[in-house]
Amino acid sequence: MNDEQLGALVAVVDEGTFEAAAGRLQITPSAVSQRIKALERRVGLVVVQRSSPCRPTAAGDVLVRLGRQRAALDADAMDALGHAPGVERLPVAVNADSLATWFPAVFGTAAGWSDVALSFRVEGQDHTGGLLRSGEVVAAVTADPVAVQGCSVTRLGAMRYLPVATPALREAHRKGNGVDWAALPTVQFNDRDDLQAAVLRRHGVEESVATHQVPSSEAFVQAVTAGLGWGMLPVAQAREALAAGTLVRLSSTDQVDVQLHWQSWRLRTARLDRLSAAVAEAARVLWKR
Repeated sequence: MNDEQLGALVAVVDEGTFEAAAGRLQITPSAVSQRIKALERRVGLVVVQRSSPCRPTAAGDVLVRLGRQRAALDADAMDALGHAPGVERLPVAVNADSLATWFPAVFGTAAGWSDVALSFRVEGQDHTGGLLRSGEVVAAVTADPVAVQGCSVTRLGAMRYLPVATPALREAHRKGNGVDWAALPTVQFNDRDDLQAAVLRRHGVEESVATHQVPSSEAFVQAVTAGLGWGMLPVAQAREALAAGTLVRLSSTDQVDVQLHWQSWRLRTARLDRLSAAVAEAARVLWKR
């Protein structure tokens, strides 16, 4: 397996089409196709699903990871030999709430790097393991403390979530000293978002009367602030609204702490180490309440 073939596979997976991969590699789509076919002949397996977008097969996952690792080692070696540094692409998975709160501090640090191109995948903190195993990302913010094979884990801290709603919504569903959880409309990020459901289960409620899905961290906050329903907000996003009284906590005891970790390839390169250090520094705010 040569680097050109592996590079073509990585480009197709990153860009989603053979045409876009050709543009990135500055070759023709036919040349990309020939390299992929040569790679498939070499391993005796199909490595790319010709879908829209193109996706790696199980065999392709293994080779995408290998391709990224080879490129990272090549870049490190060229730097050590004194050649002008090229730009290395670092795909990273980060959950939406982290991107909306503490993670942007990494952008300020990375702004001074001329040899790195960051590419972010927004994925729930409970669902990043597959991206690491497949090689689609080289690192991820994850809730999983158990290292994916070939990765190392660093604990970042915890994001605390609070159940909040507008004062009007709480008053409309007041029940004794609390609220009628079953009658409260709920805002959920997507089908994988279990934070609201976890609180409802604590109160013996299996399902909300109405659940609105808003798959954007910023829009989620706006939906809750507008009174569309109640939702679990990170303290960083809820703090100002709670202080101003535009949002209130539905319970003084209910909260969810989501422990976050940084998993990255154990393969050490200067650029990935630099990114890991920047993430660890930005995450220091997670230790503060």
